[in-house]
Amino acid sequence: MDQNHIHTIPTKKLCAEALIPHNAYVGDAGYDLCSTEEVVLQPFERTLIPTGLAIEIPFGYAGFVVPRSGLAIKQGLSIVNAPGLIDSNYRGELKVIAINLDPHEPISIHVGDRIAQLVIMKVESLEFQEVAELDDSERGTGGFGSSGVSNA
Repeated sequence: MDQNHIHTIPTKKLCAEALIPHNAYVGDAGYDLCSTEEVVLQPFERTLIPTGLAIEIPFGYAGFVVPRSGLAIKQGLSIVNAPGLIDSNYRGELKVIAINLDPHEPISIHVGDRIAQLVIMKVESLEFQEVAELDDSERGTGGFGSSGVSNA
C-alpha cells in the first residue's frame, strides 16, 4: 500500500471507554464506531448512543455514519438518519441515532460494542445558481419508477 495516500484523521477521546475507529481489513471503507454506554433498545425504540470521540475531518471531506450489515440482518439494529452526515467543521462528539427494527426482541448494546461504521468521503464545494430553465436530459422529469421494473 502506498503510504502517501493515507490521510490521518485527528481523533480525540472524550472518555476512557472510547475506542479509536478501525477497520477489519486494509482497504475497507468503513471504520467501526463503538458504544461508550450500556443500552437496551426495545422493539422500534430509538436512542442516541455516544461514541466518546470527536474527530477533525479535513476540509473537502465529510463523514457518513452507516449501519453495520451484520447487526442489521442478525438483530435489526439500524440508524434512523442513515447515513448520518458529519461535516468537516464539526468538532463535537460523534453519536449514533440507533433504532431497533426487530418487532419482537430487544437489542442489548454494551460498552465497546461496534454499533455503526464511519465512511469518510471526498465532497465538492458547490454553489446553486437560479436559472429559468434546465438543460434537457434523457430521463427528463421522470420520477420514482420511471426506469421500469426488472424481472431479474
